[in-house]
Amino acid sequence: MEQSIRTQPPGPRRRPPAGPAAEAAVPGPAAPPESRLRQSRLRSASGVRPAPPRPRLRLPLQLGARERPRSGRPARLTAVGTGVLALAGTVLLAAVDRLLFDGLGILFGVGYLLVCFQVAVRVRFADLAAAPISGPIAFAAALLAFGPAASPGVTGQVVALASGLAMRAEWLFGGTGLAAVIVAARFVAQRRLRRSRTGG
Repeated sequence: MEQSIRTQPPGPRRRPPAGPAAEAAVPGPAAPPESRLRQSRLRSASGVRPAPPRPRLRLPLQLGARERPRSGRPARLTAVGTGVLALAGTVLLAAVDRLLFDGLGILFGVGYLLVCFQVAVRVRFADLAAAPISGPIAFAAALLAFGPAASPGVTGQVVALASGLAMRAEWLFGGTGLAAVIVAARFVAQRRLRRSRTGG
């Protein structure tokens, strides 16, 4: 009797809650199957149902390395792309001018200026020199294809090309000069940007 009194902690004893709620709240670890069946019946009768499992949250898929946001800048052209664009645009404008006005006039000259502008703006920095070079080549090819009829032979074609270039020299030098000015401005701006980034 003295040993049981010593082992008990001091203070008032806590009485366990009586009734079926106590049995349902704190079931014994070694409860017989009859008591477990009784507890389940009490839970079903009281209408208390276990809470459904919470759905697992799925994190949104992250953007892969290939899916990058677009910067909105125009696509840069290589040296080959610059030559193809200049040749195709100039020859196409020459064909339209020859079809509509039976010759190479103002439409061909203004179109050549626009082609030189687009080529100089869209060429990449490593191939800036291709812009002012591809323009005159495309201009000469358009004159050979849709210029005035030349006399047969290589000499006649050379003479016709030289006369066509002389008659339209203002358009040729205007477009080529425009491309050269834009390319030089881009080169200087890129050099200044690099110096500001490196702090030199």
